[in-house]
Amino acid sequence: MMTSAIESADLRVDRGGREVLHGLTFAVPAGSVTGLLGPSGGGKTTLMRAVVGVQAGVRGRVDVLGIPAGAEELRHRVGYVTQAPAVYGDLSVRHNLEYFTDVLGADRARVPAVLRDVALADAAGQMVNTLSGGQRARVSLAAALLSEPELLVLDEPTVGLDPVLRRDLWQMFGDLAARGTTLLVSSHVMDEAARCDRLLLLRDGHLVADDTLADLLTATGAADVEGAFLHLAGAA
Repeated sequence: MMTSAIESADLRVDRGGREVLHGLTFAVPAGSVTGLLGPSGGGKTTLMRAVVGVQAGVRGRVDVLGIPAGAEELRHRVGYVTQAPAVYGDLSVRHNLEYFTDVLGADRARVPAVLRDVALADAAGQMVNTLSGGQRARVSLAAALLSEPELLVLDEPTVGLDPVLRRDLWQMFGDLAARGTTLLVSSHVMDEAARCDRLLLLRDGHLVADDTLADLLTATGAADVEGAFLHLAGAA
């Protein structure tokens, strides 16, 4: 059985003539919710793009589900949700998902179940451009779930959402992990660390921690993840 869904060794990314990720080595356990936390501009999106295989200028090694990131055979095994909702505003929620089942080669019979998973069954007939920002984000998540990915990469999925929606999404992430999906979830909201099985803390393209929250707090003597991050960033 695979123990790591993602393995990275000395991952470096060059962009605009400079190195923006600096020798990252880490592993993401299979079937976990791993949080990628750090300030905006610290390299989280670049790292996620490298994992998905769409980032240029990558050096070092990144293996996803046991094979090199970006390999064609990963196309239907990895779901990627970007910060900006990647759905069509002039289509209904249901028609968006039916379109993406055709693109992904998924079964249209998956659509009702996915709508229930993201709590959009009652909005299935609405045009996407009439939805709230949080609802549009959930349509993008639903599209990524259609192919039942083994790895789900989510870039700031809770940004701008109210506390109730954030709670509901994290509950869904936990449910997905319990069913065997691995999730890599980025956030700049440090209190979301408590909802993750493992944490990767990133600052200015450097990995300052790869640990569980409990072990991180013990090692730094901090009361919370923000204090731990500041301790490690100051020591770096």
